[in-house]
Amino acid sequence: MTQKAMLCPRCRQLIGSEESVCSWCGAQRSSAWWRPTAWVQGGVDGVWLVKAIVTVNIIIYAFSIILSMGRGNAAGLLSMLSPDQMSLMLLGATGTVPIDGYSGYWTVITANYLHGGILHLIFNLMALRQIAPWVTQEYGPGRMFVIYTLGGVCGYLVSYLAGVPFTIGASGAICSLIGSLLYYGRSRGGVYGATVFREVSGWVFGLALFGFIMPGINNWAHGGGIIGGIVLGLLLGYDERNRENALHRLLALLCAATTVGLLGWRILVLVALGGGH
Repeated sequence: MTQKAMLCPRCRQLIGSEESVCSWCGAQRSSAWWRPTAWVQGGVDGVWLVKAIVTVNIIIYAFSIILSMGRGNAAGLLSMLSPDQMSLMLLGATGTVPIDGYSGYWTVITANYLHGGILHLIFNLMALRQIAPWVTQEYGPGRMFVIYTLGGVCGYLVSYLAGVPFTIGASGAICSLIGSLLYYGRSRGGVYGATVFREVSGWVFGLALFGFIMPGINNWAHGGGIIGGIVLGLLLGYDERNRENALHRLLALLCAATTVGLLGWRILVLVALGGGH
């Protein structure tokens, strides 16, 4: 298999995408050169990005558990693995209650990184690790993250307009990735495009069936995420028609900065207040 070429963010020379050390300047992939600079210059690979999203989800989940325990809600194993509603509200759960009651418009971003229990987290991260690399392959890592972030926002906006009072989870953002693959398969056409569209349509059918059978599933966020992903796929384009460029990567950087800034702000505020007491 041939590996893709990429620019070293430090020296701007072409290297293989799988090289761990730049053969020109010696910069390591784990160094600071490969982080914020690489977003704009095209050096961030999809594998690292998916791992980063997974890691942030796990960190926020762990903090929500610690916060819940600090509030005296750790009686029993299930309680220990499930943050209480107040802790999730303080960290940035969304819905009509946080938005209308507390002007928490920013929660349409933070809620994508909150989960109500260990199974909720595991199922979403398993789906993310399966779908995100596929979207990265067709759209590039920058556009994948823009679709993940803004598609999740679309899902929660639809959920808000539908009157859902309280909701969390990455499933809306993951559904936006599914929506982008739906658009890709239909737009590309051909044998491969038809195969993509057929397989992803099966996922959508399964999601719809699961959502109507299982209680507590936010189908509005799922549907809004899928629609958001389709629209974003149309607006951003995919690699075969429009190669990922600096503007796409800049949008991804803005999405990342906004997400990290909001999540970091909530954690710092709660730590300063002593766990939200």
